[in-house]
Amino acid sequence: MYTNPHSTNLLLNLGIESLNEMQEIAQDAILNDTNILLLSPTGSGKTLAFLLPIFKMLQVDCKDVQCLILVPSRELGLQIEQVWKKMGTDYKVNVCYGGHSIETEIKNLSNPPAILIGTPGRIADHIDRGTFSTNNIQTLVLDEFDKSLQLGFHEQMSFIIARLNNLNKRVLVSATSDIEIPKYTRVVNPTILDFILSEDENSNLSLKMVVSKEKDKINSLFHLLCSFKSEAAIIFCNHREAAERISDTLNEKGIYSTYYHGGMDQDERERALIQFRNGSVSYLITTDLAARGLDIPEMKHVIHYHLPLKEDEFTHRNGRTARMLASGTAYIVAHESEKKMEYLDYKMPVLNIENSITLPKAPDFQTIYVSGGKKNKLNKIDIVGFFSQKGKLEKGDLGLIEVKDFISFAAVKSKKVKEFLANIRDEKMKGKKFKIEVARKVIKKEE
Repeated sequence: MYTNPHSTNLLLNLGIESLNEMQEIAQDAILNDTNILLLSPTGSGKTLAFLLPIFKMLQVDCKDVQCLILVPSRELGLQIEQVWKKMGTDYKVNVCYGGHSIETEIKNLSNPPAILIGTPGRIADHIDRGTFSTNNIQTLVLDEFDKSLQLGFHEQMSFIIARLNNLNKRVLVSATSDIEIPKYTRVVNPTILDFILSEDENSNLSLKMVVSKEKDKINSLFHLLCSFKSEAAIIFCNHREAAERISDTLNEKGIYSTYYHGGMDQDERERALIQFRNGSVSYLITTDLAARGLDIPEMKHVIHYHLPLKEDEFTHRNGRTARMLASGTAYIVAHESEKKMEYLDYKMPVLNIENSITLPKAPDFQTIYVSGGKKNKLNKIDIVGFFSQKGKLEKGDLGLIEVKDFISFAAVKSKKVKEFLANIRDEKMKGKKFKIEVARKVIKKEE
C-alpha cells in the first residue's frame, strides 16, 4: 500500500548505519496501524522513528499538505525540520510558530509543503485564515503532546483536529508515561509502544549528591564544575533570573558559560544553543525549557542546581545524559534548608568537591558570525571553501557550521581567530562582501 518511487538513501544522508530497536518497531507500527502511542526517552531517536514511515506514506502527485506535526515549542519544530532536511527527500517542509513573521509563513504556504510542522496556536491561526488546505492531511503527529497539554493548548489542538476531516492515522509521541489522552484527539485503543525504562532499569545513569554548606550554592557549583576536568555540562535551575545570575557569576569566576530560557528573544536563544553545540562555551545554565526537544550534544554531566517540583521533569532533565548505551551522571546540589522531594531517594553517594579548584580550560573554539545565509545563496560548502582558502584555516581549525536563512555561524579554533579575521578582512565570498566577526555572547540585559 505504501510505496514511494524515491530511492534516496535516507540513513546514509543522516550518517546513520542502521535504526535502533525502537525505531524499527515504531516504523512498522506507524505504517500498519491507525492510532499509535509512542513512549520513548529523550534522545532515543523518536523524531526519525516517525519521520521515516511518514516519508514512505507521502504521495508524490499530491500538491497539498499531507502530514501535520504539532509541537509545543518552536525549538522542537525547528529540530524536526532540520532532521527532515538532512534526510534529503524531495518533499518540501515548513515550520510555523509564534514570534515568526506570519507574512513569511503565508508566502511559504502558498506553495504548500508535504509536511507542515507548527505550534498549536500558530497552526490554528493559519487554519482560521485559510492559508492552506486541510483536505489532504491524512497523518497527524502530536510530538511531546504531554508538554502541549501542560502548556494549555487544549483549545487550539481541539480546534485543529476537528478540521482534519480526512485523517486516517494519528501518532502521539511522548517521553512521559501515564498520560490521559484527551477525547478530542479521537485516538481510540492505540497501539502502545512503551520504551521508557524505570530508574531501576536504567543502570547507565548514576545519581550523586553535592551538599552545599552555604544557602547560596554557587560556590559548590563552582567546585563541582572544576572537578569535571573541563568536560561540558548542563545546569538546570527553576527560574530565568537564576539562570542568568548563575551564568554571570561563573563567567566572573573564569568559567565559560551561557544561559538559556523562555524569556529570551528567539535569536538569542538560538545563538546560545549554537555556541554550546559547537564548543564555544562549555556550560549551559538553563530552565526546564532545555530538558527535551533540543538538538544539543549528549552530556556526561547533568546538574540539578534546583530540583524540579515534578518527577517527570526530573526524568526529562536526566534524559540529557546516559542515553541509549552511554553512561552519565546526574548531580543534585542541595542545602539542608531545601524541601525534600518525595520522588527522590536521598540515600545516594555524596561527592566531596571542596578541594577541586582547578578552572576548566578555556573552550577550544570561538563562534564566528557571518551576515549571510541560505537566502543569500550561501551554503556550508561555500563557507568551508572561503574560510579555508582565504582565511587560511586547516581542516582541524574549523568546527561545526550552521547556516540559517540570513545569517550563519562557524566554530573556529580560538588560537586561529585573530589571524583568520586579518586574512579575510578585505575578501569577498561568492563575489559579495559579508560582515564576518566573532559572534557576540548572550549577555544579561540591564534593567
